[in-house]
Amino acid sequence: MKKQYKTSSPEETKAVAAELAAQTRPGSVFALHGDLGAGKTVFAAGFARALGITEPVSSPTFTIVQEYPFEKGMFFHLDLYRIDNPDAALAFGIDEFLYAEDGISLIEWPERIHGLFPPHTVYVDIRRGESDGERVITVEQPG
Repeated sequence: MKKQYKTSSPEETKAVAAELAAQTRPGSVFALHGDLGAGKTVFAAGFARALGITEPVSSPTFTIVQEYPFEKGMFFHLDLYRIDNPDAALAFGIDEFLYAEDGISLIEWPERIHGLFPPHTVYVDIRRGESDGERVITVEQPG
């Protein structure tokens, strides 16, 4: 199932993420595609807030993974920008996050580990729209 949203502000992007988070159960994986500055971390912040996470969410570019506890488990925010290939991701234990039954994983730069995602992965693509500040968010869910 594919659904598309248009947003015109970071707040609207966060609202789309919150809508998805409200429907999400532990064990879920989100592959978040988009260019630098597209709004992936804004999306992640909105998603986390909807899960009840109150601490600030920032891009884990240098740490690769940020872990946030929430009422139903753990929220894992991964940024694979500095990962070269799937083997490098497996070396740091990416599979623990992709198959965490008590966690929700949201992964920025998922193209770095193409081929490793479980079949239940939700693919989210964020692109700049025609006007300044506009974003087009496409969500593709399996089944």
